[in-house]
Amino acid sequence: MRTTDNRRRSKRSADYYLIASMLLAAFLNMYLIWTDKYVNTYYTTAVASMMKNFHNFFYGTLDSGGFVTVDKPPLTFMIQTLFAFIFGLHGWSVILPQALSGVGSVLLIYLLVKPSFGTGAARIGALVMACTPVAVAVSRTNNIDSMLVFALLLAAWFLFKGVKQGKMWAVIVGFGLIGVGFNIKMLEAYMVLPAFYFFYIIAGIGGWKKKVTTLIASTVACAVISLSWAVIVDSTPADQRPYIGSSQTNSVLNLAFGYNGVSRLTGDRNTGGSGKSDGGGADFGSMKPGNGSSSSTDQAAPGGAPGSGPNGGGANANANAGAMFGNPGFGGERPTMNFGGGGGMFNTGTAGPLRLFQSELSGQASWMLPFVLFGCIALFANFRLRQMTWKHKEALFWLGWLIPVAGFFSMAGFFHQYYLIMLAPPVAALTGAGWAEMTKQWREGGWKAWLLPAAVLLTAGFSWYIVQPYDSVIGKGWSIAIAVTGVLAALWLIAGIFKQPLGKPAAILGFLILLIGPMYWALTPITYGQSSMTPAAGPDSVGGMGGSRGGGFAMAAPGGLDWPGGTNRDGANGRTGSSEDASANGSSTDNGSRSTAGAPAVPSQSTNSSGGGLGRGEGSSLDEGLYQYLKDNNTGEKYLFAAFDYTTLAPYIIEQGENVISLGGFSGSDPVLSVDRVQELINSGQLKYIYMSGRGGSSTLTQWIQDHGTEVPSSEWEGTSGQNQTADTGGRTGFGSSGTLYEFTPDQGE
Repeated sequence: MRTTDNRRRSKRSADYYLIASMLLAAFLNMYLIWTDKYVNTYYTTAVASMMKNFHNFFYGTLDSGGFVTVDKPPLTFMIQTLFAFIFGLHGWSVILPQALSGVGSVLLIYLLVKPSFGTGAARIGALVMACTPVAVAVSRTNNIDSMLVFALLLAAWFLFKGVKQGKMWAVIVGFGLIGVGFNIKMLEAYMVLPAFYFFYIIAGIGGWKKKVTTLIASTVACAVISLSWAVIVDSTPADQRPYIGSSQTNSVLNLAFGYNGVSRLTGDRNTGGSGKSDGGGADFGSMKPGNGSSSSTDQAAPGGAPGSGPNGGGANANANAGAMFGNPGFGGERPTMNFGGGGGMFNTGTAGPLRLFQSELSGQASWMLPFVLFGCIALFANFRLRQMTWKHKEALFWLGWLIPVAGFFSMAGFFHQYYLIMLAPPVAALTGAGWAEMTKQWREGGWKAWLLPAAVLLTAGFSWYIVQPYDSVIGKGWSIAIAVTGVLAALWLIAGIFKQPLGKPAAILGFLILLIGPMYWALTPITYGQSSMTPAAGPDSVGGMGGSRGGGFAMAAPGGLDWPGGTNRDGANGRTGSSEDASANGSSTDNGSRSTAGAPAVPSQSTNSSGGGLGRGEGSSLDEGLYQYLKDNNTGEKYLFAAFDYTTLAPYIIEQGENVISLGGFSGSDPVLSVDRVQELINSGQLKYIYMSGRGGSSTLTQWIQDHGTEVPSSEWEGTSGQNQTADTGGRTGFGSSGTLYEFTPDQGE
């Protein structure tokens, strides 16, 4: 009787190792997020706009006027908006849903791995998920990938439940949650579909008739949920809804299957958005001489040919492109050790089978891939097609997730480093499962006993390979510690093959040593800061797109940097130092470096509160002079003003809650409003002012604005605030800095 009670109590008791991993994830995902002001300004602007009314909320509009959407479905931003309603609009309040999703993903990995592979495997998997560097980096921003991974893991949990218990409804719910994932980040969610179909076919209970029926119902559920919002929006007359940002044909489906779909694989960023970028980074896909449709983001690649955009970037903006984007090679001071890899446009290396092992990507999510390889050898060493166990079937599920995702990123032409969070779940699960199986075989002896020490040695060597090129930045102690402890752990495990009393603790310690590198990398978004637009982990000297990495302070390292010396945080207002602070101190606002006595050069800290790696307007602030002029001269117009560059509009939407119009979407080149529509707004007394950054562009609308608007002398509105803003953006034009204000009166454009 007592034995039964003890078993029941044991089942009900909490797993404190799991709780520790979840607390670790909470710390890594949330510590210091309250110092971010705008985070990814593009998405925070959308949340501020969505708080205005249901129209904006449903469509996920970028501007508070409700004329153009962001380039992703609105589901995640709806959740962020609800958090902002509850806690107020702050950087941390829009980050919080993603941070919590990251913690939830740790729990789900544990729940998915434990039933078949045991508690030890589940604990290892949860810990690996918690400290996967790219997962931490993304979860600390308002980018949507962490929420996507959580939705897909929840889908896997329902799939496993449905398969094991023979519940058709649970399988359908699992596929339906992939449809939810589609409404988070479109086709990226479908990368797991091969694993779901394959797993149900090999593991589902019942005959083929039941399996086919279930898969048809599940596919229908996935498709209906996936396309529900898109079909509603595309079926709405274009003049009754916002323009679909970054799409080529003002269509959600075009956006999903073009710009956010096929073009990600082919690298042809003209497919779905005329070469525009998504909210997670700039895109230079359309940088061609004389490209009249290019935007302020697209005007020229560093060193490229000039172009002119509808927001007036023109040649002047191109002249400043090199300064704005820092080192065009995206390598900065970062050493490169890779298998034929080059930096690439988005610092994603060179396409090929070993791309995930190149220095550009390896530190994000690849640390445990050698361990996974040996773990799979152990898991399938006794595989027989007619005698597949649940371990085999679930391992095949995770491989069905890992292999297509790894294959895609190995050949894809257009993605950002933080997309690699899609690798984190299968790597974490297979690491835990592989560790459990290799530990069992290590204790049993035989040739398979050598798999565990070999896995530890090779994985430690790979960690050394990732860390060693950064010795000049973080100090040699880290790479030396990884190499020495890895070799010692492997030798200890080899000794354990002949001396069985070493037991399981040796296997646990041998694995924990492998987390030295990933844990350090997972801490770097806190200690060094990161770009909130293109988040990535690692002590890089520049951000994901050549801009400074935001916030943070120098990390203590053996023989390396000071902790917490060199902080660039403004303790008084709880935000990272702005570019005004940097300018006042005579420091660089781009990708310069700061030196401390007796220490290597330290990557410069954020020049803005959001960490915006591009520098593209992320440091711009509300122009008090312009704002006061617009308020004083508003005679009842519905919209305070319109502008092409969303970074110009962002402070007025986020800080002041003003009703403004975006004429260009993210890139500035979306054809949001026609000349006739702008005339209609002016003639009906809804719009009076249009603000254009930099020089005039060549598009029809910009030419019409210049021809028919009355230029307001800058002396009437710029004042000292305008001068401050110019300093705030480093003197750059076309990126939220001082420009030209045009005034219109009804019938003026006739």
